[in-house]
Amino acid sequence: MKNKTNSIKKLYYSIGEVSKITELKQYVLRYWETEFKQLNPNKNKAGNRTYRQKDIDLILEIKNLLYDEKFTIEGARKVLSQPSAEKKEPINNNTNKSSMDKKTLMKIQRDLKSILDELQN
Repeated sequence: MKNKTNSIKKLYYSIGEVSKITELKQYVLRYWETEFKQLNPNKNKAGNRTYRQKDIDLILEIKNLLYDEKFTIEGARKVLSQPSAEKKEPINNNTNKSSMDKKTLMKIQRDLKSILDELQN
């Protein structure tokens, strides 16, 4: 998706252009403005939204958090409010969590097998 934005070099983008670049409906972009205080595009004299590259990058980050990483809006809001170094941490925690879950599941499996053995005897 970044290739699309890199091919078009402009200072300001309309909501229609941003919608095409990010592959999101315009009403979604307007809704996200109400949910994410960081997303606040300027408006021109006619009242139309004018997005800058930083706004598009933020939209793509929000889209990734919500659609790919399956965060809730509240969770995405918390991730975006963290300093940059801490943003990567939840992904690492998920890795640790999954390995911890694996250990827990293995223990449960062993316990169930032992219970099954006792029941069969």
